[in-house]
Amino acid sequence: MAGTRMRRREGRTDYWPGFVDAMASLLLVIIFLLSIFVLAQFFLGQQLSGRDTVLNRLNAQISELTELLALERAGSRDLQDTIATLTANLTDAEAEQQRLQGLLDASSDRASQTGGALAGMESALEEERRLSQRALSQVELLNQQISALRRQIAALEDALEASEGRDRESQAKIADLGRRLNVALAQRVQELSRYRSDFFGRLREILSQRSDIRVVGDRFVFQSEVLFSSGAETINPAGEEELQKLADAIKELAVQIPAEINWVLRVDGHTDARPLSGTGRFRNNWELSAARAISVVRYLIDQGVDPKRLVAAGFGEYQPLEEGDSDEALARNRRIELKLTER
Repeated sequence: MAGTRMRRREGRTDYWPGFVDAMASLLLVIIFLLSIFVLAQFFLGQQLSGRDTVLNRLNAQISELTELLALERAGSRDLQDTIATLTANLTDAEAEQQRLQGLLDASSDRASQTGGALAGMESALEEERRLSQRALSQVELLNQQISALRRQIAALEDALEASEGRDRESQAKIADLGRRLNVALAQRVQELSRYRSDFFGRLREILSQRSDIRVVGDRFVFQSEVLFSSGAETINPAGEEELQKLADAIKELAVQIPAEINWVLRVDGHTDARPLSGTGRFRNNWELSAARAISVVRYLIDQGVDPKRLVAAGFGEYQPLEEGDSDEALARNRRIELKLTER
């Protein structure tokens, strides 16, 4: 029976020693963690205690400084009151001093008037002598300066007289040159007028058979219909024929006019006041008049006329020969004018 029981006990597994070991290990870990926690609490308490100490010290210093500041302000107010009192006392003392000084001066004046009148007169006389001597020295110096200034004025007057003489000579020369220039200009104008008359006379002979080409004042006038179609800037064949005659006359005239006369033939384009249609290539009459004047100049250059003797200008409808909107007035205002002038 006993042997059977022993065999059963030996056949079961014994867990108790392992459980005891695990519990011991767990207990050691818990104790270690508690130790760390206690140490951390200790150090944190030390830091907080140190900070509280510093904060208390700072608060105490602030309190001391506040008390010192209050004391300083009180002392400053006391000093200001003391300064005000001393200032008032000083003002009173200065007033008293001035009053006493006035009394002393009055007493001294009375004493000097009675006892030192003679000494004062002698002093005044000596002072007058010194002043007189100084004045004599200054008068002598002024006389010398006046003499030097007179010499300078005399020299300046001589220089001014010489300059005025040269100026009169220059004015005479300028007047003489002006008269000569006017005479030369008048001669130039007369010569140009003569050549203009010859030129227009020659044009009259060449173009006398046309009623739409005429002379107006100092200008030779082509009606636009002679040279251009309506609204166009291209010269038509009939116009080229007339301009060919004009080019021949200009070239013949250019040979006769002396080289010193700087002449040009100005070609002016004019239109009537009617607005252009919106379908053309020109935006307004001004552009059309300028384009027509340029076309005439280009044609004359192509025929051998010196470009330096030609000028093109466009005036649009702003230089009419006749006012009004009749067909006759509008036709007369559409024109090309030629004017022989000096540059």
